[in-house]
Amino acid sequence: MIQVSESASKKIIEMMKDDGFDASQDYVRVGVKSGGCSGLSYELKFDKEISDNDKVFEDSNVKIAVEKKSYLYLIGTILEYSGGLNGKGFVFNNPNAQRTCGCGESFSL
Repeated sequence: MIQVSESASKKIIEMMKDDGFDASQDYVRVGVKSGGCSGLSYELKFDKEISDNDKVFEDSNVKIAVEKKSYLYLIGTILEYSGGLNGKGFVFNNPNAQRTCGCGESFSL
């Protein structure tokens, strides 16, 4: 499962509304792709549809869709949001990552 912190949930719902999505029906698609300075990078976007290859979760009033291959890298991850002065944005606290880059947008296993 992927969890969503309260701060991330509030920001996601706000951003979905701004982009014409409805958090009660639509999904936050979380994924992993090759790239980034550590080898793998995170993806985060909104989606209205799911496929047969998706795992679907709901946490903190946010529906999450994860393609099954990406899910293997993301099991146990907590999505958080930091709106502090450093402007960090969304943060993936991934217990599977053995190494992360300084920007927090990529990792390796």
